[in-house]
Amino acid sequence: MNQVENMQNISSYEAADGLLDDRVILISGVTDGIGRALAVKCAALGATTILLGRKVPRLESLHDEIVEAGGPQPGIYPFNLETTEWAEYEKITDLLLAEYGRLDGLVHCAGMLGELSPIEHHDPHLWYRVLQVNLNAPFLLTRAGMPLLRKSADPSVVFVSSTVGRKGRAHWGAYSASKFAIEGLAQVLADETENIPMRVNTINPGATRTKIRRAAFPAEDAGQSAQPDEVLAPFLYFLGPDSRGVSNLSVDSQPKN
Repeated sequence: MNQVENMQNISSYEAADGLLDDRVILISGVTDGIGRALAVKCAALGATTILLGRKVPRLESLHDEIVEAGGPQPGIYPFNLETTEWAEYEKITDLLLAEYGRLDGLVHCAGMLGELSPIEHHDPHLWYRVLQVNLNAPFLLTRAGMPLLRKSADPSVVFVSSTVGRKGRAHWGAYSASKFAIEGLAQVLADETENIPMRVNTINPGATRTKIRRAAFPAEDAGQSAQPDEVLAPFLYFLGPDSRGVSNLSVDSQPKN
């Protein structure tokens, strides 16, 4: 694994024009927030984006926006990460193999907050739902995508973490637990793929204007948080060729001063 001399360099990384030319990148959770902003930016940098999300009208709107901006024709895959069974993930693998032949990037942006509640009062059913979306689904999607990633000459997997995925905080319950587990899943996968040309990294976007942030901090001044398109630098770094050999890192989009 190559070491990055200064983590600040990743958070301030500037993507060159055409950085992602001819790359095929699947992004989950693209109908809002960071996932949507990332899909638009990846397409602008030349990537063929595969848009995975629940809401078809929003997927279609994003598809049209990318095409109208001159980006490569994206693929649309309506998918409910909370309820979909393993067999459907396998079908996606077959479809993507037939259509694209490989995956150069896989980014897990989909997420679910659940509720902010003490553990002793946490809704058990909601706990399962959050873990399904935030942990089980990324595992299943990565598991299904591995044969496609192995067909790439320069594959990259990016997981989205959180500040509460590194240090537990009262009342964050299932969300915090799921993000701790994502950090562990990424480390395991990075270690397992250490000797093949694949990199696996996690990114904590920090305070960003998303639905999850608004739900968690309803009284917060939204102007204090970054816009989704302002936290993309590490994602672009890890998806492009400049990060070859850089794996098993857990970085912040907005480093603490």
